[in-house]
Parts: sequence; C-alpha cells; structure tokens
Amino acid sequence: MTADPLALTTALLLGLLGGGHCLGMCGGIAAGVALGTPQQSQRGLMLLGYNGGRILSYSLAGALVGSLSWLLRDQPVMLALRSLAGLMLIVMGLYIGQWWQGLLRLERLGGQLWRLIQPLARNLLPARTLPQAFALGAVWGWLPCGLVYSTLIWASAAGSWQQSALLMAGFGAGTLPALLLTGLLAQQMQQLLQRRLTQQLFGLLIILFGLFTIPWRGLLQA
Repeated sequence: MTADPLALTTALLLGLLGGGHCLGMCGGIAAGVALGTPQQSQRGLMLLGYNGGRILSYSLAGALVGSLSWLLRDQPVMLALRSLAGLMLIVMGLYIGQWWQGLLRLERLGGQLWRLIQPLARNLLPARTLPQAFALGAVWGWLPCGLVYSTLIWASAAGSWQQSALLMAGFGAGTLPALLLTGLLAQQMQQLLQRRLTQQLFGLLIILFGLFTIPWRGLLQA
C-alpha cells in the first residue's frame, strides 16, 4: 500500500525543513557516533546505521498510532482526527516559519518516557559497532521532540498503520540531509534553512498543506 504522493511529499518536507531543529536535538549524538569511530572510512556507515535505527523507531511509532486510528471507523471521529492533523500541520508551519514556538511544549510531555529510555542510550555509548549504532539510533528515536510528536499526530490520520508508518519513514528520510551531509554542502544547506525568508516561505507552505488537509466540507455538513 502506497501513501498519497502529496502526503508523502509533505512528510519529506517536514523532515527537511525541520533539519535545524534536528541538528539541535540529534546532531550532537550523531557527531559523537562519527567521532567515536576510529576508522574514518567507516564513519559514514556508522551514521547510516544510527539514522536507520532512528527512522525505524519513527516508523514503528507511526504504525502504532496508525493502528489506533484505523480502529476508529466512526465517521465523526475520523473527521475530528483529520481536522486535528490539519491543525498540527498549521502549528508546524508556524514553528518552521518562526512565528510561534508553542510546538516545543509538546516535548515536555515526553519527558517521563525519556527518563525510562535514557539509561538504554547511555549503555550504548560509545557506539563501536554497526549494530550498536543502529540500536542507539532506535533508542534515540524516542527522544521527546515536538516536531516528531506533531508529525505523529498528523500521520495518524492516514487511514492505516502501513500509511502512517510510511509517512513517518518519509519524515525521517527528510531529516537525513541535515544529519548526514558534511563539509561545504551541509554548511550551505544549514545557512539556507536558517534564513528568515526561507523559514517563512516553507512555513507558509506547510500551513497551506494543513489548510488543505482539514476536511472543511465535512465540518460544514456536520
């Protein structure tokens, strides 16, 4: 089962445009994985392993919320869920455009969960092997992150656990350039993503996606 092309494009854009936030949340640990690998030729492979584990966690979380939403066949409930998904896209657009930072409050909600998972991540550091890097990424994927949480809420309205998992995988893939690329190209991308005009244009684009997602006709007929 394939996801709607527009939805998958939105997921990729959310990951790409949230790259600056991802650098702050996961960039340090990703750098630690790379620097902790003695063989420079193996650093790229270790980073791929770490990010592969992280994206797997995003996909599993998407499958979980997608399964819960798939059980809710009641039309009014699905209408409300799609409306919430559209609102979350608008909130993400406001965050990416640097107009409102309320999205960060969602991260505080996951603090209790992270306290339970954090010891696992600590035991995997430093990651010396590819399986360790993959496991570290899989654990780190549950780090409290408002951007991930809001994307999860949006992906839950996809209609099936497969589609929700695919959208979260797309979101994770969108974050890869910010965390994988090195050198001049990464610096140029980071500078581009941090430009005020770029943030506002992309933020506005995400808001438009959110407005498109909200089922206005269903709400007016309800």
